[in-house]
Amino acid sequence: MPFLLGRKANWKPLSPRFNCHPYFKVRAAGAPTSSGAWQVPDLCAAYNWPANLSGGGVIGIVELGGGWVQSDIDAYFQSIGQPSPSLTDVSVDGTTNSPGQDADMEVALDIQVAGAAYYAATGKPATIRMYWSQDIASAVGKASADGCAVCSISWGADEANWGAEACAQMDAAAQAATQAGTVVFAAAGDNDSSDGGPNAANVDCPASCPHVVGCGGTNKTATSEVVWNDNPGQTDGEGTGGGYSTVFPPQVWQINAASAPSGLGRMVPDVAADADPNTGYIIFQGGSQQIVGGTSAVAPLYAGLFAALGNKLGFVTPTLWANPSAFILITSGGNGQYNAGPQPSPCTGLGVPVGTKIAAIESGAATGKDTLVLNVGQTSQASIEALLANGVTPSNGKLSDVAYLFADPSATVVNNADGLTATVTGVAAGMATGMASCTITDSDGVVSKWSQTFTITTK
Repeated sequence: MPFLLGRKANWKPLSPRFNCHPYFKVRAAGAPTSSGAWQVPDLCAAYNWPANLSGGGVIGIVELGGGWVQSDIDAYFQSIGQPSPSLTDVSVDGTTNSPGQDADMEVALDIQVAGAAYYAATGKPATIRMYWSQDIASAVGKASADGCAVCSISWGADEANWGAEACAQMDAAAQAATQAGTVVFAAAGDNDSSDGGPNAANVDCPASCPHVVGCGGTNKTATSEVVWNDNPGQTDGEGTGGGYSTVFPPQVWQINAASAPSGLGRMVPDVAADADPNTGYIIFQGGSQQIVGGTSAVAPLYAGLFAALGNKLGFVTPTLWANPSAFILITSGGNGQYNAGPQPSPCTGLGVPVGTKIAAIESGAATGKDTLVLNVGQTSQASIEALLANGVTPSNGKLSDVAYLFADPSATVVNNADGLTATVTGVAAGMATGMASCTITDSDGVVSKWSQTFTITTK
């Protein structure tokens, strides 16, 4: 449930299908109006945002209720010295921009964070399309069909509210969107490990969907950053959602992630950024300045960055997991059931962004090639990411560009310049998943062989 001015709202879910609600938190009444809060450009600078990117990606934002007014948008962007973005409302099912509701805060947060993050990376005003719908999957599909580079979702509910069938349908919509080139981000929830559910450990959909980048939250000051949890020791307080799916199995590309408890699956979230309202985002809503947090600020923050990187990036999650150095791992704090530690955790995933490194990775990936991701369950816990020329993988073909990354933090990346060669067999052109046989020979002549399930994602 969102908190309004320090009290728990009498919240009626605006999406009755799955009791979905927005994930924003407003700083408690009486707190200093500026202490500890971030202007988005300053937060982007703290996360080493890239600059002067070409941009061009359209930002799609899904909203199930509430609305926005131009005066709030203009006041905010004038306050940070940026031009206002171009905004277009799209009704998917008759739902419309309808200001005058509690959810207006969510809408303002999404627009202002996404637009400011995009401008920080490009120096250009964003183009944002607002998708109004009572069904998240339908809105994602429409955003993708309209050619949006990214789609940001700040609404969700515990997987149990959705049910396995609806969760699978949501992921199918996200998968179709990523195949069309749209990157999909979703908030991981604001109620610690319980996600507001009846048990101590639940995860939020759509953030739990494998084809969605789940976005968790931190408390970030100028000098430190920890897992966001304003109620330590509780599993249903104010803090980042996160845990393991009961619907989706573990994902092979979640390299070096903390192991799931028996019977549970995909780890959530994948990434994180500042979300605590006590170190929140300064925005404008209802004609005045507000300080707002929640994991619903994290999804549009990443959406603004990835839209600045261009179009058709699609299913980026395996690439992010194969490049942990593009993030700063959060090692302190917990969300009730789970704690951060020396590996990606079900509190903050890979960690918080190093924007310039993410830009370098995705700029290299956006070459029209495919990405083959293999997770190796051997003692070395190695993984391979191979770029396949022209999207074709010949059987018995030698891979021309291979990065060999050990999970051991002390190990180094070995590439062809260091004498590494790789051969993958059993993968035919047009295949999306399957079993491959892999042989790696390093510069010292050491040979490693294994068979492993693979996933190919089109860039």
